[in-house]
Amino acid sequence: MSETTPRDALVVGGGVAGLTAATFLARADLDTLVVNDDEPIVRRNAHLENVPGFPAGVNSRLFTDLLSEQADRNGADRLAGRVTDLVVLGDDEDPLFRATVETDDGEETIEASRVVAASWSDASYLEDTGVDLRAAGSKTYVDVDDLGRTAVPGIYAAGRLTEIYHQAVVAAGDAAETAITLVHDSGTAFYNDWVAPTGYFTDRGREVPPACEEIDADERDRRERESREVMREFFAEPHEEPQRTHPSLVDDELGRLDE
Repeated sequence: MSETTPRDALVVGGGVAGLTAATFLARADLDTLVVNDDEPIVRRNAHLENVPGFPAGVNSRLFTDLLSEQADRNGADRLAGRVTDLVVLGDDEDPLFRATVETDDGEETIEASRVVAASWSDASYLEDTGVDLRAAGSKTYVDVDDLGRTAVPGIYAAGRLTEIYHQAVVAAGDAAETAITLVHDSGTAFYNDWVAPTGYFTDRGREVPPACEEIDADERDRRERESREVMREFFAEPHEEPQRTHPSLVDDELGRLDE
């Protein structure tokens, strides 16, 4: 099976970096697909203690579920599968790529104008693209500039794959910056991803900038009610999935503990 219309952005990896990038890309109205194979490594944490906005910490499985929900609600699509190959079809001025994806239902091909590699710890699909890869022991990292661009126009990388600090909030911030860089590079009209109160721009004689929005008090209250309802639903009960550990320590490929 193959998609017939190229995506604006393909994100490889559905961990903290990949899902954060997907949210920013989708909110900029880019047609975005996330392809994810293994469970994000962050789900092995017993409890996340240093993520902003959670004063008492948060269950790591719940945290990644929240990131998935946020990407979904903002319009990103997700596909369970592994990208095994990436081919450069376009050129520097008009980038285009074709990814081969192995899924439970067989093999799919997906084309996209731009790609974000956020697939810790797999970079094998990038080997024939011209991206600069660097081996460090058992790990392989992708070389990027300060904004997440690789040596190949149209291919970006974010998160631990670029050898940044191994912290969830660092991965999220890095991915957000990389996604915004991609948005600017794509030529999409973009100022900032802001939701402002009515009149913030227009009462100062300005048009509402691209990717910004003004909302009135009723709409603000509606969104706040919705956000509280969503969070209550997610936090109503303890997370149903068991704690993870390193898979080498237990007889389970996902590292699930028998508690």
